[in-house]
Formats: sequence, structure tokens, C-alpha cells
Amino acid sequence: MDKNNPVIQITSDSYGNESDGLGENLMKAYIYALTETMPHPETVIFINRGAYLTAEGSPVLDSLKLLEREGTEILTCGTCIDFFNLNKTPGAGNVTNMYTIVEKLSNAGNAIII
Repeated sequence: MDKNNPVIQITSDSYGNESDGLGENLMKAYIYALTETMPHPETVIFINRGAYLTAEGSPVLDSLKLLEREGTEILTCGTCIDFFNLNKTPGAGNVTNMYTIVEKLSNAGNAIII
């Protein structure tokens, strides 16, 4: 594990609490910015409504696939996928569980939670 590469946990499909589209636009810009900055995050974990961002049709799917191709691990909470009745196979990355999420965050040299 590279202590300089952060582990990011994204808990919503919106950045902040705005419901008029601003939060969704900010999240899209944030994830795109991750593709343009170095080092890329080691892992990006999607939980709660963040699981929508890895689903087919997500507006950030291309950015997530690019991060994945460049070595970032993309993980989506399986319980969240089930709860929101999303496709069992995310459009990017893999399904994970809370044990792995706790392990990734606990071992991270730098964890960012959004």
C-alpha cells in the first residue's frame, strides 16, 4: 500500500446537500478531477447512494473506468447495491463488503470521506 495515494470513500451521488443539480455537477467534476491529478487514489469506495455512481448509465462511469485502467481500485458496497436494487455487476470496479471497506480505510495512510 502506497501511503501517498489516498483511499477515498464516496457516500452519495451528490457532493454536498444541494438537490437542484449543483451537487450532482460537483460530484461529476470531482471524479473527473481525480482522473487529471496525480497520484491517482489507490482505492475509491462507493457506499450508500454513492453506489449509484458505479451503476450502468452513471454520468461518471467513463471517469471511473479510466481510473480503474490506470490502477485505481473501484469498490462498491454490495449491501448498498441490493438495497437500491441496482444491477449486481457495477459498470466499473467490483462489489465488496463492509469487512473489506473497514480494512481498506483502516490501513490507508490517507483516507478521504465525501
